[in-house]
Amino acid sequence: MEKKKKKRNKAFWNNIKFKYKLTIINENTLEEVVGLRVSKLNGISVLLSVLTVLFLIASLIIAFTPLRNYLPGYMNSEVRAQVVENALRVDSLQQLVDRQQLYIMNIQDIFQGKVKADTVHSIDSLTNIREDSLMERTQREAEFRKQYEETEKYNLTSITARPDTDGLIFYRPTNGMISGTFNVERKHFGTDIAANSGESVVATLDGTVILSTYTAETGYLIEIQHSQDFVSVYKHCGSLLKQEGDAVKGGEAIALVGNTGQLTTGPHLHFELWHRGRAINPELYIVF
Repeated sequence: MEKKKKKRNKAFWNNIKFKYKLTIINENTLEEVVGLRVSKLNGISVLLSVLTVLFLIASLIIAFTPLRNYLPGYMNSEVRAQVVENALRVDSLQQLVDRQQLYIMNIQDIFQGKVKADTVHSIDSLTNIREDSLMERTQREAEFRKQYEETEKYNLTSITARPDTDGLIFYRPTNGMISGTFNVERKHFGTDIAANSGESVVATLDGTVILSTYTAETGYLIEIQHSQDFVSVYKHCGSLLKQEGDAVKGGEAIALVGNTGQLTTGPHLHFELWHRGRAINPELYIVF
């Protein structure tokens, strides 16, 4: 068996290495003009060499021409900057269109008598009225709050009593100025803090992240469950640094200030504080 195998291998290599002579002869004089001796091994070598050269040429063309911008991960920095700039322009235009639509809708409400004209101080205040009225709860928020309300609806002390905060130290969620206050009548269940885009958003207390998501209305949203039945909510974030189930410490960065979501008027943080399913005024517990 081994001898047969050796013979087959030897015959195979002899066949590949066997050289053929290609000759070009002058038909009139029968003189040999060109003579070339080649083998199958030479042909394979030439083919591989040609393919290698073509691959190198294609690689150089892609690496040193704008074609590389079409490959994932190789976008030119200038093109990337242009894409980001265009995205920001589209976002700004969309916000402008949304505010104009809100303004027109409020003008219609004034003519219809739904909004009293003497309550309007400026165009911005008119737009904010419409925004606050449209800040509806998302499905996940509604389910979460419904669960709390069901468990606490017979607890009469929680309606009027101020939550016990013994031993709790509330951290200011971000650095900035208050641009909107807590107002139950306007259905504004939190405090708006105008801040620079990219500013850190920190957890107000130790706790566990129970919701980390994105919604069309509130943008990037994160909720944290704390001890003594407190829940803090952070809306319109630029990006989230924590996921559901993560344990956080008070003062630890959980997100960045942004301007995401439809119901926003610029870089700010909408901060809510809840206790046993009921919204409470954050300014009663935190010095902003």
